[in-house]
Amino acid sequence: QYKFRDLTIEELKDVSKTYPNFTFSMNTYTFKDGSQKDLLNFSGTVPVKYAGNSYNIPVQLWILDSHPFAPPICFLKPTANMSIAVGKHVDARGRIYLPYLQNWSHPKSTLTGLIKEMIAKFEEELPLYSLSPSDAARQSELLSYIAKITEGETDMKSRSKTGSKNEGCFNKITVVGAGDLGIACVLAVAAKDVADKVVLLDLSEGAAKGGTMDLEIFAVPNVEISKDFSSSADSKVVVLTVNSLGNAQTYLDVVQSNVDLFRGIIPAVSHYSQNAVLLVASHPVEVMAFVSWKLSSFPKSRVIGVGANLDSERFRYILTNLLKAEVLAKDAWVIGEQGEDKVPSWTSCNAAANQTEAMAARNSREKVANRAIEVLKGKGQRSWSVGLSVADLVDSILKDKRKVHSVSTLAKGCCNINSEVFLSLPCILGTSGVIEMVRLEEDPLVQEKLQSSAGSIHDLQQLLKL
Repeated sequence: QYKFRDLTIEELKDVSKTYPNFTFSMNTYTFKDGSQKDLLNFSGTVPVKYAGNSYNIPVQLWILDSHPFAPPICFLKPTANMSIAVGKHVDARGRIYLPYLQNWSHPKSTLTGLIKEMIAKFEEELPLYSLSPSDAARQSELLSYIAKITEGETDMKSRSKTGSKNEGCFNKITVVGAGDLGIACVLAVAAKDVADKVVLLDLSEGAAKGGTMDLEIFAVPNVEISKDFSSSADSKVVVLTVNSLGNAQTYLDVVQSNVDLFRGIIPAVSHYSQNAVLLVASHPVEVMAFVSWKLSSFPKSRVIGVGANLDSERFRYILTNLLKAEVLAKDAWVIGEQGEDKVPSWTSCNAAANQTEAMAARNSREKVANRAIEVLKGKGQRSWSVGLSVADLVDSILKDKRKVHSVSTLAKGCCNINSEVFLSLPCILGTSGVIEMVRLEEDPLVQEKLQSSAGSIHDLQQLLKL
């Protein structure tokens, strides 16, 4: 059942050579949603030196069937006379969180490399401590009691899941990234009551901080905060908001840093939600949508960038309410790439009596559009405004509204573009993502600008290491 069996075996051989005390087996792993899967796992101890003493820390690593493109799930395995010291890299259940796992990227990341970082982090903060005999006895009794309760809950969940007729109607989305944009997306989706459940996947190192802590404190309904990729399982939409905060010096370095980050995320979320629509809000959105498409192997219809959806909605609002050009606003769109190179366009135009009238109408429309674009440029894009735009897109997808949005989609074949690049174009959205691309009015100037954007984006993509 392992997709990359040979690569996985080679890695396990390396682990066995370096850490001969590890034992390997196949066991059933139960995910947070109650689903189960037979997975390869290995258990053993890692040598740790702390405060002048040597310790053997027992751990267990579960290897996902998409390994080595998805990181393993790691736990401490304390004995009866040990207790977990919850800290920067370990939660109360013994789940291990490390930067190495967060930034997992094949072939750079390996199991032996992971164990080395585990040792280094445990030497900074010991994850276990010894119990007195009386404490150990009480803990053993408590763990036994909890295990019985947990088994009963798992059985109930499994029966409920199997017997539920409405399981397929459950609208769950995952937002990846707990920065300002990620939290804004969660709050906007919750405010619009779009989804039945929202999982905020917090990939930051250590315990919950800032906004995620506030979400927990004030208990936003139907929102779960997790550091576990498995909690995203069976999402209908996965929203990507993460951006690398590395020490990159050039724009290319910044983008490559984001690509490296996505290499550890996209295979994992794609593994757990194989029928999801990926909605990319990370920067630069056109490139990161392309990267998500390549790393996920999803059909092009199910990988979308937020693109110019916000700009298009603002553009039509400005035309209607500020410039009183409601007729023009009806079929008006902002397309192309985000930023200064965005282009106003129309999906239809009113027929004119003759060529002279048509030219005059086009010139008049162009003047109004230029004024609207100038107003639009001064608006900026705050996290909360992008969050509202994301909620708008999620709403159209989950409810199969067949509404037209200007979103980043694979533009190859449109406007004589021959390269695999993503650009914002008017698209009809539904549960399967992009259902159809809406035909644009033919305008040589618009086509020229789109081709120019496609060329520069393609050149940048050629420099990236996927």
